[in-house]
Amino acid sequence: QVLLVESGGGLVQPGNSLRLSCAVSGRSVTTFNMGWFRRAPGKEREFVGVITWGSGTYYYADSVKGRFTISRESAKNTVSLQMNNLKPEDTAVYYCAADRDIGNTAFAAEEYDYWGQGTQVTVSS
Repeated sequence: QVLLVESGGGLVQPGNSLRLSCAVSGRSVTTFNMGWFRRAPGKEREFVGVITWGSGTYYYADSVKGRFTISRESAKNTVSLQMNNLKPEDTAVYYCAADRDIGNTAFAAEEYDYWGQGTQVTVSS
């Protein structure tokens, strides 16, 4: 059984940073494409970024490119999302997700097989 558990959310002022973690159990994190998504109030779930399986290639949404960075720690079986220069529009519930189809890099939420429970990030002064 594959389980994903996010942590690290909270309230932060604009311009500050926050780091989210996603702990994966049941299978090696390197055997998945690992994605991050978010859902803001009243909006659809949107793609934030992904690290592909194996050696890892990164893709980011334009809205977070240059501010957010995904990293992976194979020894701890975790994936992290470092968020810098946060803006009020980054306020959302953030989810990590795992995609078993390593032959294709998925950017759509419906292509992911496993999901964490989500962690709230609020950016406000």
